Amino acid sequence: MQSNKAIIKRILHYLKPYSFFLLCSVLAAAVSALLSLYLPVLTGNAVDLLLGQGEVDFKALLNILLRMGVVIGVSALGQWIMNTSNNHIAYCTVRDIRSNTFEKLQKLPLSLLDSRSTGDSLSRIIADVDSFADGLLMGFTQFFTGLLTILGTLVLMLSIHKWVAAAVIALTPLSLFVAAFIAKNTASLFREQSKCRAVQTGIIDEMIGNEKLVQAFSHEKEAEELFLKNNEELKKISLKAIFFSSLTNPSTRFVNNLIYALVALMGGMAVIRGHLSVGQLSAFLSYANQYTRPFNEISGVVTELQNSITCAGRVFELMGETPEIPDKEDAKILREARGEVLFNDVDFSYSKDRELIKDLKLKVEPGKRIAIVGPTGCGKTTLINLLMRFYDVDKGGISVDGEDIRDYSRSSLRANYGMVLQDTWLKPGSIRENICLGRPDATEEEMILAAKRSHAHSFIMQLPKQYDTLIGEDGGALSQGQKQLLCISRIMLSLPPMLILDEATSSIDTRTELKIQDAFAQMMRGRTSFIVAHRLSTIREADTILVMKDGNIIEQGDHRSLLSAGGFYAGLFRSQYSLPEG
Repeated sequence: MQSNKAIIKRILHYLKPYSFFLLCSVLAAAVSALLSLYLPVLTGNAVDLLLGQGEVDFKALLNILLRMGVVIGVSALGQWIMNTSNNHIAYCTVRDIRSNTFEKLQKLPLSLLDSRSTGDSLSRIIADVDSFADGLLMGFTQFFTGLLTILGTLVLMLSIHKWVAAAVIALTPLSLFVAAFIAKNTASLFREQSKCRAVQTGIIDEMIGNEKLVQAFSHEKEAEELFLKNNEELKKISLKAIFFSSLTNPSTRFVNNLIYALVALMGGMAVIRGHLSVGQLSAFLSYANQYTRPFNEISGVVTELQNSITCAGRVFELMGETPEIPDKEDAKILREARGEVLFNDVDFSYSKDRELIKDLKLKVEPGKRIAIVGPTGCGKTTLINLLMRFYDVDKGGISVDGEDIRDYSRSSLRANYGMVLQDTWLKPGSIRENICLGRPDATEEEMILAAKRSHAHSFIMQLPKQYDTLIGEDGGALSQGQKQLLCISRIMLSLPPMLILDEATSSIDTRTELKIQDAFAQMMRGRTSFIVAHRLSTIREADTILVMKDGNIIEQGDHRSLLSAGGFYAGLFRSQYSLPEG
């Protein structure tokens, strides 16, 4: 976590583009504060005109009352301009921070996002930024007028009676010390509160996003207990933080009331001795009240400000994470790849303490179909992550068409791959938009042909608005099989030069799968294809089958040769189809 000084420095950097509104706010605050300071002078003058029964100068009094009305009106206008400017500054700053944070999120490596809970990132971008906005807005509103009021009242009190003013100034540090002491000791509590809130956001996000699984496994009670435990912890931390921070306001009010009582006592004695008029004492008491009020207000927002700085620190911490290694300045653009892929002595691991892939050598000729099989955790999906440069190798290199993939731009490399994964991805929008996602310029006929080839056309035509039917996030009410058919349609429409099929038909019924296999076979003809499969029946026609175990390729060949070898692959095949040994 950055220091408060560093966080405030970054906040000021975000405020810089709004210097004009900041200036307007300061000027409006100055006008409002100065006029509110002038009001007690007019009040004192009015009091001094009330000399006694039958000795009231009504003409002069009316003049003062008119001036007071103008002063109050202009002061109110200044307050409105200040608040409007502060709102603009606060919410524009928050917009910029949130935009920059989301933009940075797109540049972070997948390794970092995989190691951080989704709820934590959501909490930082949404809840923490909102808390920062509240504190920033309150801070602007209170501090501008507060500081000007304190300085103005000091000058005016010194001009009326320096000894009474000196007593007020002497007791002021006590109020500041109390507020600073409490604020310092509540900072750690607010950090704990933000962390606990992030955990809660993660629990809510996970449970709502996977509610079907929760209900399918009758996990409702455990999920509720987990949430209630975290919610109780958040309540305790929040209550403790708010309790200690709320001591600030009453503590400073107690000190300020002592100051006011002292001013009344010393001022009254000065009136008796003839050093002050009753009107001047009235003005002095008003200034003493105005002088102490900003301390009460500022101490009241110390809680929000401390929480705001803590939340801003969490957001800036996310923004400060090391981004993904950028493309080289002279990165090449891969256009219509031939599909020759070479793994050259590749080492890779997700964590330093657990080696996954070691000295992997593999050469894939253009247009070949490569199937990858093996037990869970053997590194099948990891190969896909390395091919797409979602992760970079630790040692060695991967080349496509004779060039290291790190010499290509990521976007051009990934544009040459078409992916159909076991986990489908559909965006909120129409069926048409989801199919044409990889090729927005496709014609209606081309889109429908792709849907027919993937056997998605029949179920689409049964939907209320057919291809214009709107679906929600991740497919909404569509079945998992239907969602997978739409993803297959998307690839059949774009037809990239290389394909990655990771359990692409895992959610599709056997009859439809057999029909799609013919379309897949036609689509893969002439295209380098990597097929990850658990159902070995789907890869019998692959040119080469790679059998992986513990990050290494332990067997390699076509279906018949691997079966006749009687090795690990043969054992997997027999276990799936309950075939006898030999």
